[in-house]
Amino acid sequence: MKNKRQEKILELIREKAFYTQDELQEELNSLGYNVTQSTVSRDIKQLRIVKALDSFGNYRYVSQIVDTHSGEREFDSYYKEIFSRSVIKVDYAYNDIVIKCYAGMASGACVAVDYFFSGMIMGSLAGDDTILIITKNPEIARQLTDKLLDMCSKDR
Repeated sequence: MKNKRQEKILELIREKAFYTQDELQEELNSLGYNVTQSTVSRDIKQLRIVKALDSFGNYRYVSQIVDTHSGEREFDSYYKEIFSRSVIKVDYAYNDIVIKCYAGMASGACVAVDYFFSGMIMGSLAGDDTILIITKNPEIARQLTDKLLDMCSKDR
């Protein structure tokens, strides 16, 4: 039952936007899956479902399931596009990286940074138009800055 339910969750979030666990729970219950909020929460965690910014500026549930044909995670290109469309400038000093974004876009770009580079960063913080990333040392900051600039489609 659990596997079928989790497959259904992945199918549902691919086909329709869900913004809250309550919405997803209601949909599952209407389809005959008798689930509680805590069950939905556990499924989301086990399936590595995250919230990501959609084209309307809302955060919705998306899957990070790997595409077995390409080896690329389902939302790699989605996050790359969000990042490249949001970022104006990337620079670093010592072990800190500052990313300047268009107004209101820093949060979405920061989700992309966390998605791709969580292993390289100690933490990230997004405001309205600025992201601060803290790394362990200046060398990692330089390497990550280069990777971030590569993700941008604009010349720097």
